[in-house]
Amino acid sequence: MIDPGFQGEFERLTAVGASTREIEDLARRLRSDAGADEAQAADRLALAAAFAHAAFAAPERIAQIYDAAASGWFGTPLTGAEVAIQDIDPAPLSAAFWADYWGLVSDSGLGLGAGDATSRTAALGGRLDPSHQMRVAHACLAYRGVSSAAMAGYPDRTRLEDLAACPAGSLGHAFYRLIVDNQFDLEVLDRDALGLADLPPPLDYLNARMLQTHDLWHILAGYETTKLHEVAISAFQMAQFGHAYSAMFLAVVATTSSAAPPEVFALLMDTILSAWVHGRATPPMLLIPWEQVWQDSTSAVRSRYGVEPYVTPYPADLFEQFEAAELGRYN
Repeated sequence: MIDPGFQGEFERLTAVGASTREIEDLARRLRSDAGADEAQAADRLALAAAFAHAAFAAPERIAQIYDAAASGWFGTPLTGAEVAIQDIDPAPLSAAFWADYWGLVSDSGLGLGAGDATSRTAALGGRLDPSHQMRVAHACLAYRGVSSAAMAGYPDRTRLEDLAACPAGSLGHAFYRLIVDNQFDLEVLDRDALGLADLPPPLDYLNARMLQTHDLWHILAGYETTKLHEVAISAFQMAQFGHAYSAMFLAVVATTSSAAPPEVFALLMDTILSAWVHGRATPPMLLIPWEQVWQDSTSAVRSRYGVEPYVTPYPADLFEQFEAAELGRYN
């Protein structure tokens, strides 16, 4: 649980934001000394507030903030295509937003289910300043490949029978097996129920395309469908095109974990920031014509589009291993 005494300062830091130098210094201190004293606890919450600032008040700064955090955390300058920063004041955050945010953080710390966490995180968008959606739309256009990809127009639906016809060993077959064997929804969520077609461009395209290709990104970029790697791929997606939901989700993850044991926060920062670096170094996967490469092998598609699989710093199923061990203790 977040100490109520820290919440006011967290809200202030989220509202005003921190400089890149301050974020880099925060990350460097936290990586070099992951202690549990009060100063370290304040630093963890301050870094989480920087992530929340990018997610909710200033989406234009996502790349700037995460680049600085990764540079400080890993101790090396981050190389990647420049993402232009628009000089816009942070949007205000309402009392209603903060009430929902702290409720979600509190419940997440108690083990909120994945479905509820997803819906409640997405619902935070409805509590944001009316300018937020257009700010996100403009911010996404600063990332490589977004304008070109969105020119394809609102995507047609993926058909399971097309995937079923792909030969064994192909990317399409791997996608088909992932969906069928795990009883996943083909497009994750219902795009019509979410009203994605009514979003301003390029958000209409981006959100619909990500629903239908999210699991393809898992396969091609080397992220497993585990709890830890869902966190990781969120950072990867965000690095690729400033994905707004991923920014919100990671802000909640960082805030919740700031109150966890320091080694848990360090583990999650290692995961988030390594995946961010991976996403910044990977050519824009939005430009891959997925329907045209389903017949090809995963390795061939990776080679053609310059995609290196994620090198995970921890076992992908680390959380599942821990949960199984905890369950075993009580049985």
